[in-house]
Amino acid sequence: MSEVVETVKGGVVEPILAEHSFYLYDIEFVKEQKSWYLRIYIDKPGGGITIDDCVLVSDEVSEKLDEMDPDPIPQAYYLDVSSPPGAERTLRNEKDLNDVLGSYIHVSLYQNLEGQKVFEGDLTEVNSDTLVLDNVAGRKTVIEIPRDQIAKARLAIKF
Repeated sequence: MSEVVETVKGGVVEPILAEHSFYLYDIEFVKEQKSWYLRIYIDKPGGGITIDDCVLVSDEVSEKLDEMDPDPIPQAYYLDVSSPPGAERTLRNEKDLNDVLGSYIHVSLYQNLEGQKVFEGDLTEVNSDTLVLDNVAGRKTVIEIPRDQIAKARLAIKF
């Protein structure tokens, strides 16, 4: 169903988000049990998406989808607009990483680096080759992690 996602993303969602200075974190069209869901995760610079923001985008997306001919989603579905998931959400791309500079993150690697496959620390630098973490948990030091070794990066909660 990626055709639905691409049609809705470029033709409907992104222009609406741009009007309100929001950006698209993720979009998915999935079937769960017997129902279809179009889920749109939105954010704005500095974070802080409100329920009112979600309602505004939901209303505008719904109206635009209803006007489209042919209908990009011919079956019945639920429209769900929300902020990105959780305090430990996945950092999926360059923008996500740059948006959380200074934040505490968790990084999992494909292979050991200095004897470890997992690091947590404050993200202090993002460039095309590496991520730099400071105050690395258990080490109180700085580490440069090659981007091509990163399996997953996400926000983390510091305890």
